[in-house]
Amino acid sequence: MDKTVHANKYVISVESPKTEEFLCLRHKVGWGELDYNLAQTSLNNSLFHIIVRDKSQLIGMGRIVGDGAMYFYIQDVIVDPDYQGAGLGSILMDHIERYLSVAAKKGATIGLLAAKGKEAFYLRYGYLLRPNDMLGNGMCKFI
Repeated sequence: MDKTVHANKYVISVESPKTEEFLCLRHKVGWGELDYNLAQTSLNNSLFHIIVRDKSQLIGMGRIVGDGAMYFYIQDVIVDPDYQGAGLGSILMDHIERYLSVAAKKGATIGLLAAKGKEAFYLRYGYLLRPNDMLGNGMCKFI
């Protein structure tokens, strides 16, 4: 099966970005510095990757981490600021949702932490805001 799709002028591939590209894209959206080896290990341990290129330049990506059974976590859905507003985030999420529709079975939990101001984007895909009547606030810890 060919895992590369050409959408208009962009190339969409089911593959991991190079570590250097990942770090550069994170920097472009203001997510700060990250140790190269930490980033490489994290990318290598992901369950699923989707990337978008304009010719050879990485302009968008998303990935899923987790145990591949009960827990799936959508991580690093990033679009280069120069390409935001062109629907690339939706393309990335559509591929992520297709993967999850096969991989995540009844009883699985799919989570994500939306960037501030991006919550409405994920609501379109059925993700719930927290807190709500059933769930408390989402929480995290940064090291």
